[in-house]
Amino acid sequence: MLTPPAQYSAWMELALAEARASLATGDVPVGAVVVASDGAVLGRGRNRREQLQDPTAHAEVVALREAAAARGDWHLEDTALVVTLEPCVMCAGALLSARVPTVVFGAWDEKAGAAGSVYDLLRDRRLPLHAEVYGGVREAECAALLTGFFEQRRGFAS
Repeated sequence: MLTPPAQYSAWMELALAEARASLATGDVPVGAVVVASDGAVLGRGRNRREQLQDPTAHAEVVALREAAAARGDWHLEDTALVVTLEPCVMCAGALLSARVPTVVFGAWDEKAGAAGSVYDLLRDRRLPLHAEVYGGVREAECAALLTGFFEQRRGFAS
């Protein structure tokens, strides 16, 4: 795993803010931002599956849609996506399709992650597109948000 540049920690704070906002709709607290090479935030997203009753409304997909709309172009070749949880297979596929070259995530997803834990889709050399992956950025904060959500949902709140 690569050592992440310092600015990824600051951008993760924006993703964490999105994740916290998803709690209001009962969605799993995952947030994402798409950042251009000049540091401008092009898209923000949070899980909205429950809110929209849309199985594709993952934080990464929502952020990619917003970034593409802001650009007027779905090619996001000079961007980074920063997300609080390791992308799943669907989101990893969307990131590759959008040609996002850099993916930064916080918490690992040992059940469904597709950026190095269960699968490594983003770096699979059998595919025509790849991404640099930086995992574990502010991992403890990202994981704690998820753990707290699921403990509360299951009635194990402390």
